[in-house]
Amino acid sequence: MSVQPNQPQRIKNNALVTPNWLERRLDTVASDTPDLRLIEVDLNTDFYAESHIPGAVSIDWRQHLQHQTRRDIPSQEALSDLLGTRGITDKSTLVLYGDSSNWFAAHLYWMLTYYGHEDIYLLDGGRKHWLESGRPTSDIVPSYTPRSYRPGGPYERVRAYRHDVQRALSKPTALVDVRLPDEYDGTILAPPGMAESAQRGGHIPGATNIVWSENLRSDGRFKSRPALTELYRDHDIDSDCDVIVYCRIGERSSLTWFVLSELLGYSSVRNYDGAWTEWGNLVAAPVATGQK
Repeated sequence: MSVQPNQPQRIKNNALVTPNWLERRLDTVASDTPDLRLIEVDLNTDFYAESHIPGAVSIDWRQHLQHQTRRDIPSQEALSDLLGTRGITDKSTLVLYGDSSNWFAAHLYWMLTYYGHEDIYLLDGGRKHWLESGRPTSDIVPSYTPRSYRPGGPYERVRAYRHDVQRALSKPTALVDVRLPDEYDGTILAPPGMAESAQRGGHIPGATNIVWSENLRSDGRFKSRPALTELYRDHDIDSDCDVIVYCRIGERSSLTWFVLSELLGYSSVRNYDGAWTEWGNLVAAPVATGQK
């Protein structure tokens, strides 16, 4: 697999689509032509089976986007099959949305960026806001003609590995931990109701705790750009920083990566998707506890 680290920086004028924008294009979404595809990404696909935005295809985050034992993202080949069988090409415009305030949709967005897909957007507010605003839903599972999907990359500029984090401990890199304060300070190892995945609690030394939900308004949509800019500047995370974000397994931090990279245009933001599951299990890796 060739590595192409020099992909041009992707700064969009707008990496979000509004529910109004999407609702006006539902006929195009439902067409068999692969120009515009809508993907619902969920941890619990029962939601999709019950009701989804008309024309949307489903991706099961647990089954399709992460390996239960190897803890890695899909290979190029697996991603090609996953998307191609859903009528998607590498030239399709993709709109992603899902549950949990777009956690899992943002994770797929990050993966697709890693593999070089250019034309991707998140639906602002995700599944919850679409339903609460009374917009159309369906329980019909669409069937599209399978297509050939040819991913590019990988483009390593958006991904951090353990050696990158280890180097960051002694370099001017901003580490952003997006987990809950109780996870950050080591009181708990995982969010309530989720299985523990690390032997030790705490955070990477020097990391700043900015919880993922601080990026969102109460209705699940993203805060304004001025508000987001202020949020990170107040924590000394400026646009000229080299930034690494992480959580427990990589999905919550993908949402923060999306804000910094795609909405605010930070030039160097990487998602450490090994995350606390890896770091908290590494022998002799430094761990800090308590609040910074």
